[in-house]
Amino acid sequence: MNQSFEYCPVCTSKMALGENEYNSCTSPSCSYVQYENPTPVVAAVIEYGDKHVLLGHNRAWPQRWFGLITGFLEKHEHPDECIIREVKEEVGLDAEIQSFIGFYTFKRMNQVIMAYHVKATGDVILEDELDEVKIVPFEKVKTWPAGTGLALKDFLENLGYEVEELSMDSKI
Repeated sequence: MNQSFEYCPVCTSKMALGENEYNSCTSPSCSYVQYENPTPVVAAVIEYGDKHVLLGHNRAWPQRWFGLITGFLEKHEHPDECIIREVKEEVGLDAEIQSFIGFYTFKRMNQVIMAYHVKATGDVILEDELDEVKIVPFEKVKTWPAGTGLALKDFLENLGYEVEELSMDSKI
């Protein structure tokens, strides 16, 4: 998550809310503005097996929360390469992009998410971030009303599934 500067990184003057509520330098001779652009993130709706979605549980999340496999786009990395890399790193699977689902904002974390449908093969191998996965048939998947949950909902609805959406408090 982005953190607002207290002092200008250009001239060291105090920062304050300026035009359009951006954190801005207070010095009249400096025009620095901290825009806090969103962080680019990729997300994978992983089809694992026939019409099943793989959901992962991040060690830092509440016990019942499972979500899509996600990752930060690295410098000079194309989102297509990033999603393949993240699936391999987080769950040990070989993935092949099937389609691009869409762009989604996750305001709470100041992220823009690029969501993909990938088919994955191999044996699940969990690394540091995840401690559990669930393999759920498309028709039983429940989504959540933010970020990657919206991508999963769009993916399933575009295939003709009726989707139940949970509150963030009961996300599984």
